[in-house]
Amino acid sequence: MIKATTIIAVKKDGKVAMAGDGQVTFGDVVFKSNARKIRKMEKYNILAGFAGAAADAFALMDKFEAKLAEHEGNLKKSAVELAKEWRTDKALRVLDAMLIVADKNTILILSGNGDVIEPDGDIAAIGSGGNYAYAAAKALLNHGQDMTADQIAIEAMEIAGDICIYTNGNITYDVI
Repeated sequence: MIKATTIIAVKKDGKVAMAGDGQVTFGDVVFKSNARKIRKMEKYNILAGFAGAAADAFALMDKFEAKLAEHEGNLKKSAVELAKEWRTDKALRVLDAMLIVADKNTILILSGNGDVIEPDGDIAAIGSGGNYAYAAAKALLNHGQDMTADQIAIEAMEIAGDICIYTNGNITYDVI
């Protein structure tokens, strides 16, 4: 199965940055090193990133964008409606991916179990290197007062890429 990994979102000073690595693996082989796993939905000023099976994640990103259109850009309503459909629809239920979606005020993690999680802090991370990126971003956010949200997200991804074999240093990011 082709899998794509680590995504992080960081909120600081009224901005949200989302970063992802470029690695896509096929079993134990690096299949692609420069994939883009983050999408900016300009019309709604929303960022979305995915980790998991690549084809499944793309299907979910398209579904999420359709929910945004249906609910006039309301991030939370769109996320909840996608999670409900994801959990109850027979075809969607088997999709193996997770999403992070964010606007300037809110970061949410969505999973196929019907989870819509708003993290307690200003950081969310998913994928195989997610815990490493999360820990690094938390330390940087708490102690790197002169760093912007995008600088924290990028540095956290670089640290995760140094530790996790399924995360590389080809980082893409976007900021809203």
